[in-house]
Amino acid sequence: MVLYSKASIENLSEILIGLINWPRHPLSVEHAEKYVTEIRFVCDELDSKIFHFNTQFTLHKSFGNKVHTYRKSKQTSWYIIYNLDRHGNVYIQRILSNHTTTIE
Repeated sequence: MVLYSKASIENLSEILIGLINWPRHPLSVEHAEKYVTEIRFVCDELDSKIFHFNTQFTLHKSFGNKVHTYRKSKQTSWYIIYNLDRHGNVYIQRILSNHTTTIE
């Protein structure tokens, strides 16, 4: 089962609004909704993954123990930060882009 924290749901809303209002190349509402739906689909499949990778960046570690990287384009990757329980349930904590993650 995949569960979303309030913060991760807010992240998805912020991504949608950010894409629609992106100064360099705003997306149509329809295109932005499809983009966010694709991210949500990736999230919803995490409980079926065999391998779960540990977080590496300090920022990510402050939100959860595991991370899935979804590479959307050459320029943009999304980090889905989550925790697992002993039953394999996924608790998504945050969804961040590579543009907001600094390398330590």
